[in-house]
Amino acid sequence: MSNGAATAVLPEHTFLNFEEEEKSWFKRWIFSVDHKKIGILYGTSMMLFFLMGMTLGFLIRLEMLGPGSTIMGGRTYNTVFTLHGITMIFLFVIPGLMASFGNFFLPLQIGARDVAFPRLNLFSWWLFISGGALIYGSLFVGGTPIDTGWTFYAPYSVKTSASVSLAGLGVFFVGFSSILTGLNFVTTVHRMRCPGMTWTRMPLFVWTLYTTGWLQILATPVIGITLVMLLLERLLGVGFFDASKGGDPVLFQHLFWIYSHPAVYIMILPAMGAVSEIIPVFTRRNIYGYKYIAFSSVGIAIIAYIVWGHHMFTSGMADSSRIAFSLLTFFVAIPTAIKIFNWIATMYKGSITLEAPFLYALAFIFLFSIGGFSGLVQGALAADIHLHDTTYIVAHFHYVMFGGTGFAFFGALHHWWPKIFARMYNRKIAKGAAVGLFVGFNILYIPLFVMGFLGMPRRYFDYLPEYTFGHQVSTVGSWILIGSFLLMLWNLLRSFRSQPMTDPNPWNGTTLEWKVASPPPVENFAIVPTVHRGPYEHEPEAVRK
Repeated sequence: MSNGAATAVLPEHTFLNFEEEEKSWFKRWIFSVDHKKIGILYGTSMMLFFLMGMTLGFLIRLEMLGPGSTIMGGRTYNTVFTLHGITMIFLFVIPGLMASFGNFFLPLQIGARDVAFPRLNLFSWWLFISGGALIYGSLFVGGTPIDTGWTFYAPYSVKTSASVSLAGLGVFFVGFSSILTGLNFVTTVHRMRCPGMTWTRMPLFVWTLYTTGWLQILATPVIGITLVMLLLERLLGVGFFDASKGGDPVLFQHLFWIYSHPAVYIMILPAMGAVSEIIPVFTRRNIYGYKYIAFSSVGIAIIAYIVWGHHMFTSGMADSSRIAFSLLTFFVAIPTAIKIFNWIATMYKGSITLEAPFLYALAFIFLFSIGGFSGLVQGALAADIHLHDTTYIVAHFHYVMFGGTGFAFFGALHHWWPKIFARMYNRKIAKGAAVGLFVGFNILYIPLFVMGFLGMPRRYFDYLPEYTFGHQVSTVGSWILIGSFLLMLWNLLRSFRSQPMTDPNPWNGTTLEWKVASPPPVENFAIVPTVHRGPYEHEPEAVRK
């Protein structure tokens, strides 16, 4: 075995609790404490929310197809882009790979039979679903639909008649779910690693899950407290953020971004971990600079806490604070650059196979690099004054979030799909969809960079005629992107009906999850494995199938 693990694989029925078999399908899933089923529940829920958010984004681009009102009015437009942002941020990219693939593969990759707190794990999913229901329930209960933007900025969010309270409560539930997941994963990594699984033998995906867990535990309570303060001000009139009551609206921005900048790395670190799993498999090489990649995740997490102010350069903060935050912003690029350098070095002279997961990993590196470099432009004080609140920010944000987390999520989905469901999708269609997503994404967002430089403000319902061509090109890109995504989803789902059962290790992976049956048995391992070597070391005789 390539990582020195002595695992005996037994059929799934060996571990089945026969009382569990007698339960209905609904109870077997909705009340399951099996980490793999909870991971699938998270993944399915997030894909449904992604479809909802994508539909809202499609409506935004249709409205921007020409100047003036196209398919909706200004108030409806504000509601649509608010729900699009809340859905994509809080219901897709923040839970993202952490809650879905993290739940499924963390115990498998460290040789454990489950997470440390299985029932708490299930409860976190219930909170997540409840939060999503409250967010969308706010459309029908508690006043007019929410129109504050996904940031809930005060003082407007305090004074508006829109249903901010219910949506804010929904985000609070999702944040509570995130804290519980982080607590569970940190404890699992500390207490449940199999014999021989030292810190420097853990897969890099586990390293990013562990680091993200600490970010969730330490940063997420800040947004929870902020939302409670917002609710108290709306319901009881306590003056936290309303200047007319002695509050400070800039305080809301500080509290929001003290959470939301670490949240960027809650989103992106597991994505980086997934890319670190994909590249060694499809290059047939041990990862280059394992320790540097692992410890750079910790470095990113630490720096993430001290750069929130770069979101607020135009808020009126002191020049000394702006200079300090600008300098620290450039430091964030260092550990990220270490990862990118090591990924590329791993590919050098590798035996590369251009399967769909690897194409998504390449797209991630390219798109996230653009997102990072464009962020450094904003980190420069003079440039940020010009670019702040323009469509340049929208493009940068999507290159980081969707070009980063989204493409890594799709890459992980194709990489681990045969392990999760024991089915192989059509590989040619999968590669075609990956190329289509990449092309459509760039056609959609590059014009927003250009228009932002020219002064096109973001979040505006209407625009001047000189921006028409840029918006039309961007809208066409959205059609290519959405069509490619639907093709990708159709290809994955049809594998259940049209594709035969696949080999337990179709990619010849070396980490522990590839050493058990597909789908993995209930308790993962018949015998707890013992690890004697690094996670990405290939046996010389290993041959790609």
